[in-house]
Parts: sequence; structure tokens; C-alpha cells
Amino acid sequence: MALPGPVNRYLLLMAQEHLEFRLPEIKSLLSLFGGQFTNSQETYGKSPFWILSIPSEDIARNLMKRTVCAKSIFELWGHGKSPEELYNSLKNYPVEKMVPFLHSDSTYKIKIHTFNKTLTQEEKIKRIDALEFLPFEGKVNLKKPQHIFSILEDYGLDPNCIPENPHNIYFGRWIADGQRELIESYSVKKRHFIGNTSMDAGLSFIMANHGKVKENDIVFDPFVGTGGLLIASAHFGAYVYGTDIDYNTVHGLGKASRKNQKWRGPDENIRANLRQYGLEKYYLDVLVSDASKPSWRKGTYFDAVITDPPYGIRESTRRTGSQKEIPKGIEKCPESHVPVSLSYHLSDMFFDLLNFAAETLVLGGRLVYWLPVYTPEYTEEMVPWHPCLKLISNCEQKLSGRTSRRLITMEKVKGFENRDQYSHLLSDHFLPYQGHNSFREKYFSGVTKRIAKEEKSSQE
Repeated sequence: MALPGPVNRYLLLMAQEHLEFRLPEIKSLLSLFGGQFTNSQETYGKSPFWILSIPSEDIARNLMKRTVCAKSIFELWGHGKSPEELYNSLKNYPVEKMVPFLHSDSTYKIKIHTFNKTLTQEEKIKRIDALEFLPFEGKVNLKKPQHIFSILEDYGLDPNCIPENPHNIYFGRWIADGQRELIESYSVKKRHFIGNTSMDAGLSFIMANHGKVKENDIVFDPFVGTGGLLIASAHFGAYVYGTDIDYNTVHGLGKASRKNQKWRGPDENIRANLRQYGLEKYYLDVLVSDASKPSWRKGTYFDAVITDPPYGIRESTRRTGSQKEIPKGIEKCPESHVPVSLSYHLSDMFFDLLNFAAETLVLGGRLVYWLPVYTPEYTEEMVPWHPCLKLISNCEQKLSGRTSRRLITMEKVKGFENRDQYSHLLSDHFLPYQGHNSFREKYFSGVTKRIAKEEKSSQE
């Protein structure tokens, strides 16, 4: 019986930011492109070097066309904990896999990448010369080579304790770079229309990747704000749609959020933002609407719901209501003021969001949203639950010493039934999360204590 062929192994060089978000992004993108995360090493910790088994080079290239968490990917030819181990590993790599890239008509160059250590030029040349046993027959071309090979050395994570010798050494053929440049080219600082809570460009692309957004999808944001999440989805070829309760934000009116600018300009709106990046053709519409009272007919419309709900810190949590819902003793608004804006508890907001996603997502569609938490009281049981949605990932981003927000990704796994609408009331997750209705008070309590502490220390 013939033995199975060698596994295609690739080395991912990861960026050292948003560490918790990296693994869910890579898993989601592999799943999107027909690969599967099968590596037995489930957690990679903080290391920037990941070895993955990927079915084909095409999938590896597609992965890099999307990821903002990875810098580069290499076809792994050898790996060892010492130079000798690396050379033995390279000698065991199938020659037939090397030959197409080393023949006499080809051009190449070899690069050195070190993590947590800087090498001299002399040390780099010594490492390159030690690879002379490899069957390189082509010519060296440092400016425009056909093939690029890399030696990558890992000296650990502690900049205060750099070892003499690397922990791991890798050698591979460069395949492609990731999309890290999107973070700069889509930076909020350069954007036409921004608000107080416009989402960071890097996180917007991570959310779109967690949501497995692809060409011709329809993506919806029920708390659209200035549309930062729509821009990231549109960049990947999805048609985008959103709603927000704030009339001024949707229509680009009122006070500006930029320094030294009092009022918003005549063309400051979400559509103009998409136009700025050449993405206007993906803009469906943005409406003034209340997320607590969706006006949709029953049906599955969206491939992904990606959103950043208000936490009550820089943007208030509001919903529309009637005069009957206003407590007695509060002066009635004039009849011309319709509708009335009422407070909207965080727990109600998130369960409304889950119900909406369960009802309107296609089967297999994803909900990606931020959940603010008061860290000392947080447990996993506080993450809202729904019978139609499966939790895919839960990643933390710290906001302060005692508060953070968690990026929750869920996937629709069953069709919505009327009885599912109130199932959260029976869930063990419902009562614990209600404690976070006071997130705003706890957040500002922490801020107040910190300011008082700083003032006290400055007086001493």
C-alpha cells in the first residue's frame, strides 16, 4: 500500500499585536477558503512563528490576501532548534519539491529575519554561506528575484533576556505577504467622515475576517455610526447596509468630531467614506432606525451582521419609546417631538441583537460584535446565548485596568422559530449578564478613582 504524500507545511510570521484575535482570524479564513485548522498545536501563545498544515499553495495565497494579523507566509523546507538540526531537516526535504525553484534559469535571493535580536552583516552572510549544500543552480538577483528564500530565527519574547543562540530556526520559500498595509491606508486619521467612536481600521478588518465576509455577501450593521465596519466589508467585495438611531450621524449633520472643526461639512457622510476608497458601488443604504424595533419582514437577508453597539461611554445607549413608557413626574415632551428617546439596557440590547441575527442571518452566516465587560466580575457565563447561534470565538481587548471589551463571533446553526425569541430568559447566561447593565457607572467609577489617585500622588 502506498504511503500518503508529505503534508504541505507552511510557516506563518504573525504580527505582534491583537494577540488574542490572531488564531480566530486564521481559523475563519482557512475555513472560508476550503482549508481546515488541523494542527495539533491548538494554542500558539505569543510566538510570532506558527507552523500550519495547509492543503495547497493557492489556499495559502488566498489566506494572505485577507489576513491583517499575519505578516508573511513561507513554504517550510526545514526547521530545527540549532543550525545542525535545521541542515539535517533541509537534507531530508524532498529534492523534487526544491528543483522547480532552484534550476539554472531561475533567479533568487536569501533574506535573514530575526525576532528579538539584531545580527551584523557578517553574521548574516555566514548563515547564508552555510546553505551551500542546497542545490541552488540559478543566479543571485537582489533587486528582482523570481524566488525569495528566508532564514528566520526566533530568540524568544523577552527583550531583556536575549539568548546567545535562537530557540528555533526556520528556512522556507516566501509565498506572499499579508494585508498589514490596509491598517495605514484605511487609517481613521485620513478618513473623510469620522465620529467619537469610529472603529480602528485594523480591528474593522479583523471583524470582517472573523465574520468570513466574501465577495457578493450582504453585510449589515445595526449600530452603523460613521460606517467604519461597512468600509472593511466593502473592501472585501461585500454589499453593505446599516441603520442607526442618531439622525445627525446618518445624515452627516451637527458638530464635527475633528479637532479645530466646529461643524460637519456638506459631504461628510458614510457614502462619502466609501467613495473615498473607491467602494461606493457596494453601498446599499443607511437608514435612521431603532435596533430595538427592527422594521424587517421575516426572512433571511444577511450573510453577516457585524457591529459595535454603544456602551454608554462616548455614545449613549438609546431606543425609541412612547410617552406611556416615561416615568411619572417627568415633564411631557411637546407633541411634535416624536419619537421619545429612552434608555436601553445593555442586556436588552445584546439579546435583541442576538434575536435579530438569528432571525435574519442565512444558515452559516456570522454575527460579530463587541461586548463590554467589567473585568473583576466577568465570567464566560455572561456572554449572551441563543439556541440558533453557536459561539465561535471570544477575544478580549483591554480598555482599562478594570474594563475590557470582548469580540464575540457566533455562527447561525439552525433556523429561527418563534419560540426561540424568548429562550434567553431561560438561559443561565441571562441573569449574570444583567449585572453589566451598570457597566457605564462602573467604568466611570474606575476613571474617577484613577484621577483621584493621580491627584493624590502628584500632591505628595
